[in-house]
Amino acid sequence: MYGLKTESSFDASHFLTDYHGKCENLHGHRWRVVAYLEVAELQTEGTCKDMVVDFGDFKGALRSLTERLDHHFIIEEGSLAPDTLACLEREGFALFTVPFRTTAENLAKWFFDALAEMGLPVAQVDVYETPNNCAFYRKEA
Repeated sequence: MYGLKTESSFDASHFLTDYHGKCENLHGHRWRVVAYLEVAELQTEGTCKDMVVDFGDFKGALRSLTERLDHHFIIEEGSLAPDTLACLEREGFALFTVPFRTTAENLAKWFFDALAEMGLPVAQVDVYETPNNCAFYRKEA
């Protein structure tokens, strides 16, 4: 197998719904995302001959996703009262709503799926909430 790895990071806030601990409160992270591509064979033609993919394309794809979340409040759909959400929007906060609980595990899958939809042979995505703690999502064997 051949593989590539790249990473990007972003700053964003979130909170966990239905959680009993510190993370039920609004807080932020310097999120670090590490993505891995994997193929059995290298490309055989064109400018990407003997490559998994062009590193520039891979880095750009991941950065385009992390930039969508950078300096945003990541919110689980339906987790805030409509008037709270309206107030945040009225105040001009940058909000990014997702249809899942905003755990590192779910964000890892979100990044994985988004990279796969871009046509990249993604094998695994790690999402770090802190320098020592990460969740990952990987392709089933």
